[in-house]
Amino acid sequence: MNKSLTFRFMNEEDIDDVLEIEHKSFATPWSREAFFNELTQNQFALYVVLEEENKVIGYCGAWIVVDEAHITNVALLPEYRGRKLGEALMRKLMEIASEMGAITMTLEVRVSNFTAQALYRKLGFQNGAIRKNYYTDNQEDALVMWVNL
Repeated sequence: MNKSLTFRFMNEEDIDDVLEIEHKSFATPWSREAFFNELTQNQFALYVVLEEENKVIGYCGAWIVVDEAHITNVALLPEYRGRKLGEALMRKLMEIASEMGAITMTLEVRVSNFTAQALYRKLGFQNGAIRKNYYTDNQEDALVMWVNL
């Protein structure tokens, strides 16, 4: 990985950068208030950003409840995709979640998002249930995936 890439915990000053990534990545992006509340109110929340030369280019978040980590979102700026940075972000979050006592990790992914599913399988995730009509923008189903940390 490039030496100019660094991981760190997300803070309030990162919200503008993360919102840019959200809007370029998702049909129904989270709001500024949602991220602010995650960082300041949610005791279970863990968010990591990936920086290249001090610019936030990606982030990943999870809720860690007892011994389970639930991924909330993972995204990179479009121009940084395809360089294994999403994998690096996920591996870092998995490592931190494990250090914090999580023994399993779960997430939902669109049934049509084969690229993300392939990444998650590479990281050891297995298929679980289907959540019907999970995504509000188009009622697409979500595939639940999980892995033992």
